[in-house]
Amino acid sequence: MTDQAQTKNPPKRSRTVARVAAVQALFQCEQGGENAETVINQFQRHRLGSSQEDGFEEGYVPDADFRLFGLIVKGATLAQDRIDEALVGALPANWPLARLDPVLRALLRAALWEMGEDTPARVVINEYLDVAHGFFAGDEARLVNGVLDAISKNGNAPKETAARNEPDAG
Repeated sequence: MTDQAQTKNPPKRSRTVARVAAVQALFQCEQGGENAETVINQFQRHRLGSSQEDGFEEGYVPDADFRLFGLIVKGATLAQDRIDEALVGALPANWPLARLDPVLRALLRAALWEMGEDTPARVVINEYLDVAHGFFAGDEARLVNGVLDAISKNGNAPKETAARNEPDAG
């Protein structure tokens, strides 16, 4: 196998990378007070699809599925109030949404948006657990698993009104 073939991401990997980038973009939207369109444009111009050898370490997000990235960022931003309401209902009473790490909050918002778009819960949970392990070394992944599992079981994932016309994510 050539070096080039080994570094090429298969389609599933590009969707996972898009999810990582979406979490970063949602974090940037919240922390910088920027709207989704501005952040999406910045990512597409400066960070996504870069062939930089430094990869994620230098802020580049290589081989991301651009379409999925944009759908998650726009969708989670537009549905944020409904998503946050579902999150508040799933978090322990002594752990308000504002207490969550901002990256964890962004990750949960992205995951819940996808779940609300009829991406199978098992796919959402598995994908975002992987993303959580990439960002955190502690118990955050367990929290992600618990919150997403609880919301998927009680059917409280906020449904978006606009269909995204996308086949099964995964």
